Amino acid sequence: MKLADNLSLSRRLPVGAETQPGGGVHFRVWSPRRERVEVVLENGPSGGLVLEKEPLGYFSGLAKAAGVGSLYRFRLNGGEELYPDPASRFQPYGPFGPSQVVDPQSFHWTDQAWTGLRLKGQVLYEMHIGTFTKEGTWDAAGIELPALADIGITALEVLPVSEFPGRFGWGYDGVDLFAPTHLYGRPEDLAGFANAAHCAGIGVILDVVYNHLGPDGNYLPEFSEDYFTERYHTDWGTPFNFDGINSGPVRELITANAGYWIDEYHLDGLRIDATQNIYDSSPEHIFAAVVRRVREAAGSRSALIIAENEPQDSDLVRPQETGGFGMDMLWNDDFHHSAMVALTGHNEAYYTDYLGCPQEFISAAKWGYLYQGQRYRWQKKRRGRPALDIDPARFITFIQNHDQIANSGRSLRVHQLTSPGKYRAMTALMLLGPNTPMLFQGQEFASSSPFFYFADQKKEISDQIHLGRKQFLRQFRSLATDGMQDLVPEPDDARLFEASKLDFSDRERHAGIYAMHRDLLRLRRDDLAFRAQTRGMVDGSVIGPEALLLRYFCVHGDRLLIVNLGRDLRLDPAPEPLLAPPLGMTWKVLWASTDPLYGGCGTPQLDTLDNWQIPGLSAFVLVPEKASEEVMEWTI
Repeated sequence: MKLADNLSLSRRLPVGAETQPGGGVHFRVWSPRRERVEVVLENGPSGGLVLEKEPLGYFSGLAKAAGVGSLYRFRLNGGEELYPDPASRFQPYGPFGPSQVVDPQSFHWTDQAWTGLRLKGQVLYEMHIGTFTKEGTWDAAGIELPALADIGITALEVLPVSEFPGRFGWGYDGVDLFAPTHLYGRPEDLAGFANAAHCAGIGVILDVVYNHLGPDGNYLPEFSEDYFTERYHTDWGTPFNFDGINSGPVRELITANAGYWIDEYHLDGLRIDATQNIYDSSPEHIFAAVVRRVREAAGSRSALIIAENEPQDSDLVRPQETGGFGMDMLWNDDFHHSAMVALTGHNEAYYTDYLGCPQEFISAAKWGYLYQGQRYRWQKKRRGRPALDIDPARFITFIQNHDQIANSGRSLRVHQLTSPGKYRAMTALMLLGPNTPMLFQGQEFASSSPFFYFADQKKEISDQIHLGRKQFLRQFRSLATDGMQDLVPEPDDARLFEASKLDFSDRERHAGIYAMHRDLLRLRRDDLAFRAQTRGMVDGSVIGPEALLLRYFCVHGDRLLIVNLGRDLRLDPAPEPLLAPPLGMTWKVLWASTDPLYGGCGTPQLDTLDNWQIPGLSAFVLVPEKASEEVMEWTI
């Protein structure tokens, strides 16, 4: 790229403010709506630097008086109002203040040995930086990384961090896509967090929102009306224009943003929010473009791209050469919904089409999504696309996440909505299943903290959000009652934010559950059968009204996972071949949710002279061992 005076430039992104090797800062912005764009430096020379107009609506120029730390804004068409940079790398005073020049190459990285995240073998951990610690900062979160690595977490899935208005929020109403929010620290603090995570053996995946921007502090329309389109609709705001007039620079902005997080912050992938509300009829879908850019930015490192997709479109993870989009993983809401029905006994609203029965969990283990094109009563249409050929590691299973906890009425954790025995058993099923498990922050120690929906927006927006939350929750018959509607809190109440913060002393108070998660994740990591995640190696059977078994076939020795979410079960007779041990062997209990260490009441023998006797509200892992002569005589 050259300026009129033939000065050579060095740029990492197509837009934004970037320091130059020869001094000064080069600014570039897309503003086809305007005829004149100036950069105004705070505490700089009086007046502004008039940027040179380029083709296609871009403006650019070099400000020799600017440098790292300079605060700046744009003046458009000579007006009085000043606007932050649409591609600002940092907003130290929030989205309404000036942008700040950042040098992304100033951080000293020590993660050169880190090679990224592979598909198999991951244990994800969903984290909201503002509530993960009392301090709510990158630095404070970094202190806890060794504890997460110790328990078996391999990758963090961090809720969105792009700058948003207010003192607190979930981050899904971000308005500055390139600027990590000042609420959690400075950009170098995010880099330090990623560096520390890699040194601890943990990857970092960032949740990004490419379907809309937040309702307050979004100044992109001041630069161009073509950033967004009215031809499509989302539940949260006007969607980006990826396929209409002047969509090229919009696509460039989003693909640059996707690569930016991987390149400048060494992150290990993206989780793309609500992909069903990202619309594009272009020859190359924006998904494919984002995937390509992430792979390019990662270079020799391996990066993972996760899709949240409510309609369950399996094409998102199919190769691009076969008509897919080339992403890596999908959130599996089906598993969550079945688990919640089994744990709580309620199947209202969007749980209507789930029974929480054993066959659902067997099918989820074998095939991922439960709905792959069948009729779905709740939505009165078909749900999902065929996914029988997709590897199990691509499906992310969970029994808690940020949305579902907040939608539970009182924003309580799952263990507070069910019995301890069921919770332990379901946790074992999720953590040892062939899919990729995900925990929500604090789940590993049965956190006593709720997780509310909170958003510190201005009054009129907050009132609309509050009304919308109440209306949304009315789909649940139990939450549509006057008493429960009265309990739906106003989202701008700071007490919700404070109450949602983790209390790490729960690790000691709930030491049994904490130990159970550590032991299960160690078993998942070290046992060849549980870590294989190979399609077709798991089969299962319903063995009772609320009981199932999964058999893992492995050359190093089969494994049985037995889960009983109901009362004590006696199998006599037991005409199920998956229960039969290998020739000359018997089954030995390797792990049990009934272990007193975890809060259980002891583990009796399961396969007895009186046939199978399986305690209720429990889960067991069995391994084959050589049978004694006495047992062999009995089996002949």
